Amino acid sequence: MKNTIVNQLSISQKSGDKVRIHTLRLIIAAIKDKEIASRSNGENDEISSEVVTNLLKKMIKQRNDSIEMFQKANRQELVTKEKEEISIINEFLPEQLDESQTINICEDAIIQTLAKNLKDIGKVIKFLKENHADTLDMAIASKILKEKLK
Repeated sequence: MKNTIVNQLSISQKSGDKVRIHTLRLIIAAIKDKEIASRSNGENDEISSEVVTNLLKKMIKQRNDSIEMFQKANRQELVTKEKEEISIINEFLPEQLDESQTINICEDAIIQTLAKNLKDIGKVIKFLKENHADTLDMAIASKILKEKLK
């Protein structure tokens, strides 16, 4: 996945898309930081695609949090910038399920884990992470689970 991002960076540099270049450089820097951290822990030099995917999801979550704060501060130009970055980062993630599919998966997970109330939410989230981690937005899933397990 890292190679794909590096290739996209070179294409963007040739086309001169400044926002895309900036975002791709941020992604590559985050990946390199993660590789250095894994090296210092005595692990592999190369990090897996799964680790990169989790890293990209974390970056999106950070940007969503920033959007929320910028909207409260009425800084629309920064909201737009963050949304552009999110769309670029999303290009490298597996297709995320929409809300109706997420609801169906959450309901199925509640049934399979025999969850009865909010105390059981941990079991359900663990089940979802084991089975749907790459395609499920856990923030949306968490909201749905809290609603369903009231």
